[in-house]
Amino acid sequence: MSVTSGTKSESGLGETIRVVIHALLIALVIRTFLFQPFNIPSGSMKATLLVGDYLFVSKYSYGYSHYSIPLSPPLFSGRIFGSEPNRGDIVVFRLPKDDSTDYIKRVIGLPGDRIQMREGLLHINDKPVKRERLSDFIGEDPCGSDATARVKRWKETLPNGVSYESLDCVDNGFYDNTNVYTVPPGHFFMMGDNRDNSTDSRVLSAVGYVPFENIVGRAQMIFFSIAEGEHAWMFWRWPTAVRWNRLFTIVR
Repeated sequence: MSVTSGTKSESGLGETIRVVIHALLIALVIRTFLFQPFNIPSGSMKATLLVGDYLFVSKYSYGYSHYSIPLSPPLFSGRIFGSEPNRGDIVVFRLPKDDSTDYIKRVIGLPGDRIQMREGLLHINDKPVKRERLSDFIGEDPCGSDATARVKRWKETLPNGVSYESLDCVDNGFYDNTNVYTVPPGHFFMMGDNRDNSTDSRVLSAVGYVPFENIVGRAQMIFFSIAEGEHAWMFWRWPTAVRWNRLFTIVR
């Protein structure tokens, strides 16, 4: 009886190990080829994305580079099944200056484009982007100062028809007037929607032009969102801390 019992125990343990390994392999395949979760730690994309948002990023939207693989081993260069992002897409990319760091911004400039800010107004290829004033944005500390400050909010429409909201914390901010940026071949120009509180491609020394290879994927859906300053693991605070109206919303 003891021999039979031991055999069954070993068989059960082996089956459990196989199930765990299979589950880990499935999770690895999903994370590498389909979707990867990210969370938003800063306010550079307010009011589109808020601190405390958790979202899925699709890996397949633009094909795969070695940054698609966990730990990013340099197994190959370039992209496989590559498809360039569209103007207006919100993408996660590896910072060119430090490829261990993930950034999330909106694609504003495509290869060959000329990008410039003039008095806070975005120009693409020497043409101003259509901009419409909306009601002020209030709350969630968009400018790093008073959480209840009123901030100018605009609706911008890119040349391909993509519309989104942008915030303008201060008039004549540091990057409200720039030189012309000419996007090199194979690169993209990224900007945050919170224009005066975003380190993006306008800052050549920190971000600059983003190589196609560095793009990880496209932001698709917010699957969880909790108020800034709260912790997701404190589930007993969820009734008041979770932003229920943001759950399962599409990122645009």
